[in-house]
Amino acid sequence: MAESPDQPSSAKPNRYSQIVEHVFLQRYQEGARVVEFTRDDLIQAAQALGIQVPKNIGDILYSFRYRGALPVAIQAKAPQGEVWVIRSVGRSLYQFVAMAPISLTPNPHLIEIKVPDATPSIVAKYTQSDEQALLAKLRYNRLLDIFTGITCYSLQSHLRTTVPGVGRIETDEVYVGINKQGVQFVLPVQAKGHADTLHIIQIEQDFALCEERFPDLICRPIAAQLPPSSYQMAVLPYGLLVGRTALSRYLKKSTIA
Repeated sequence: MAESPDQPSSAKPNRYSQIVEHVFLQRYQEGARVVEFTRDDLIQAAQALGIQVPKNIGDILYSFRYRGALPVAIQAKAPQGEVWVIRSVGRSLYQFVAMAPISLTPNPHLIEIKVPDATPSIVAKYTQSDEQALLAKLRYNRLLDIFTGITCYSLQSHLRTTVPGVGRIETDEVYVGINKQGVQFVLPVQAKGHADTLHIIQIEQDFALCEERFPDLICRPIAAQLPPSSYQMAVLPYGLLVGRTALSRYLKKSTIA
């Protein structure tokens, strides 16, 4: 995750929409595919609109990157067949970037693989959030091993670091692993609960993290979503990186029984 803001209240999206729309329209030029802005621009936009400056400015960006859609006025400026995404390009530096839409959702045509739930009952009882519950299910049921064919070991939870050209990023959990040929891998995991949305920007950031921190390991980003009735995983194989956009070859899903 790029930031870890508090859950926004129902009043925040309207205020956030006004701020981010003001920043975009002030800087957008007709036909542009990239619109640059800074965190200070968000503060100045709030002041220009007479809106109380949010205590957590990062929550504005987090909301539109991982929870909700950008305002209609911004969406209308996207080139045909593309959408705007917000990309971090440095410390407090950001861009609206036009790109083809990429949906990180499981393939509904694949058969669900039922996996007996090996999560210890005491762990399941005391997990404090959907994200923690999902990460526990992935770990104790060895779902990464099952879906990737790699023997995986948890290296670090909630890795926070700064990557040149990207800025501050956070990955929910990092695994390292080895396959039967002896090839070594690093598997950064992004886990989302019911309310949040998996976004391709997080996968981009995980690729950048691996290149910076684990240059000698093959990167296999993992995205996991917690839907109402099953634990679903999107597995993005290494090497499918076009520019700075990771593309999914296949998506798998499992049901914890």
